[in-house]
Amino acid sequence: MNVAEAGSRKRRRKPDEKDMSSGAGTENIAAYRRSMPKDKEYKNLKDKKVKAAIKRSDAKARSAAYAAARAEILLPEEAGFLEAEGMERTYKFSQKELRKSVDMSASRKVFDLELNQHGPYAMRFTRNGRHLVLGGEKGHVGVVDWKTGALRCELHLGEKVRDVTWLHDETMFAVAQRRFTYVYDNTGAEMYVLRSHVDPTCLEFLPYHFLLASIGNAGWLKYHDTSIGKLVGEKRTKLGPCSVMRQNPYNAVIHLGHTNGTVTMWTPNMSSYAAKLLCHRGPVRALAMDQSGRYMATAGHDGQMKIWDVRNFKDEPLQAYFNKTPATCLDISQRDMLAVGYGPHVQVWQNPFLTKQEAPYMSHMMPGARVKQCRFAPFEDVLGIGHSNGYSSILIPGSGEPNFDALEANPYQTKKQRREAEVKGLLEKVQPDLITLDPTSILTVKRAVAGAIVPEKAETKVEDDADADSADAGPKKARGRNSARRRFLRKQRNVVDEKRQKYKEKVAREEAKAAASAREDESSGVTTALARFRKKPE
Repeated sequence: MNVAEAGSRKRRRKPDEKDMSSGAGTENIAAYRRSMPKDKEYKNLKDKKVKAAIKRSDAKARSAAYAAARAEILLPEEAGFLEAEGMERTYKFSQKELRKSVDMSASRKVFDLELNQHGPYAMRFTRNGRHLVLGGEKGHVGVVDWKTGALRCELHLGEKVRDVTWLHDETMFAVAQRRFTYVYDNTGAEMYVLRSHVDPTCLEFLPYHFLLASIGNAGWLKYHDTSIGKLVGEKRTKLGPCSVMRQNPYNAVIHLGHTNGTVTMWTPNMSSYAAKLLCHRGPVRALAMDQSGRYMATAGHDGQMKIWDVRNFKDEPLQAYFNKTPATCLDISQRDMLAVGYGPHVQVWQNPFLTKQEAPYMSHMMPGARVKQCRFAPFEDVLGIGHSNGYSSILIPGSGEPNFDALEANPYQTKKQRREAEVKGLLEKVQPDLITLDPTSILTVKRAVAGAIVPEKAETKVEDDADADSADAGPKKARGRNSARRRFLRKQRNVVDEKRQKYKEKVAREEAKAAASAREDESSGVTTALARFRKKPE
């Protein structure tokens, strides 16, 4: 074996802190680092096993963040954008001009569906952005593979439809109808009727917890576990009817907008709201959360649109914008673009969170229509709009994430991959009790304050002294002596009844008869072989 072969068989050295802080492609390592306990938080732990386990978990997280940051240079796609020249403005570009300037595959994504007899329409994309479900207010429901234009199923329910949403994949979707919530498969067959979800107005599905959340005119927030088919939580908001609900994709907390201008945040493991924020002077009409879970956009009946930082719960918003007409829908894309729908108009704002923008990024108008919902398509530069005249799809360059994780959401998913992803999601399902405002709190070590430890120790000492005094006062009881049967028998010892009295008299007569016979034997002098074992009378 030569020197080169020996060197190749050496064990690879793991990257240390110096390697992770330098090198090509490691500039965004902080974006991939998950929150872990600091060294000082577990340095003084006495349990060596717990300390070693935390260190190993922290090392794995650091290594994974380093590998993800280094892999950024291998990403094949980059986010697009729209750039104006000279005196031009990007919000003045129409969809017809964009359609002429892009390639054929992108131009096919701009279309309109004329469905003015059944609108306005609620709509929702799947997590991988491949399928689209439309729900008309007058009972028309359709499922479409919007990239190929193939119609999967179409329903005419004959009653009012308020909202629609997909479940864990494109095989099932839920519809909030006039009385109850119904679940259908991708062929249009009715599968379940959720009668506990009465008079629903909004639906949200938590993909990592397999929870279907609904809110209705009665003001009850309900969580339904679709994997076992049971209702896992009912929360009474006590704030009247609610028609605005969105989920935080970072921590799975449900945000509700109420008619008194407040936004409440709910988790299944709490009977009341986890946080409450006063956002507007009038009713809240629309709500949206970004992908990182940091910023929340709200629109009220007072014509204001505000941006909030939900990490600090301050009373003042980060930014405030004014709309001529109160907004009816909001949505935030994967690249932090904010879509606002009001009347027949839809505006898109670029990076409106940290700096206040003077003009929108893009604008689109649908004459004679009334916008109900707008949602960005995942991994596509497309904005879907559901309005009173049907559905419209427009191009928003730079809104979608260009690179996708095939293990998380794959737009080109096959039937076999879908089945495997469904089984994996069920095996890795997160329990509802773990939903909190800060999901990283489960990774930290809870340590009590130094001043609070002393009273606790004092109380423990007093209890120990009391136990010691009680032990000296009498003998310790054996195990099993305090059962229900034993307690009942102890109570019956001092009870005098007829049966117990007759039994005592019978035993006394037998003892007296045995003693008399023994005395007769002794007086007569008759002895037997067993007489030696006879009990002598006292």
